[in-house]
Amino acid sequence: MDSSAEAESCGSSSRAAGERRRETALERLDRNLEELMGELRVIVTGVQVLFAFLLIVPFNTGFAHVGGFERTVYFVTLVLAALAAVCTIAPSAQHRFLFRHDDKRHIVFSSNRIVIAGLGCLAGAMCGCLLLVTTRIFGAVAGAIVAGIGAIPFAVLWFALPLSRVRSLREERPDPPSH
Repeated sequence: MDSSAEAESCGSSSRAAGERRRETALERLDRNLEELMGELRVIVTGVQVLFAFLLIVPFNTGFAHVGGFERTVYFVTLVLAALAAVCTIAPSAQHRFLFRHDDKRHIVFSSNRIVIAGLGCLAGAMCGCLLLVTTRIFGAVAGAIVAGIGAIPFAVLWFALPLSRVRSLREERPDPPSH
């Protein structure tokens, strides 16, 4: 997504064609950053709880009886949760280093991309948890089925629907104004 299209999509989510907010580019960036940070407050809490849970699992006495497949699933899930944490905390770290350098546009746009990557990692980690638990209780085939079915809402609600909406907005307004 080019930056002008991304900037436009950030400020006009459900407005009628031609209807725009009356804000300057700097006001829009301020609002976009504030909205992003609000969203991250919700996401980061969930990521931290999941990551903390995964960190303590190997220290449980029952983990000694886990097979090679489950250990691999656990490890991949742990890594995905760690990457989700890295990606969802990164915007705050970037902001801390760059906030006095008049680079808010870069912070907003790069943070948006990083958080989307983090959401992908989070979805993978949550499906990994489904796979791990279901495999332990019912076996690998049931685990794969449940994880596959569990991936569908993530794929649809977190990625397919928003991307579909972006495409339809681009078709309605193929040439967004430059900022």
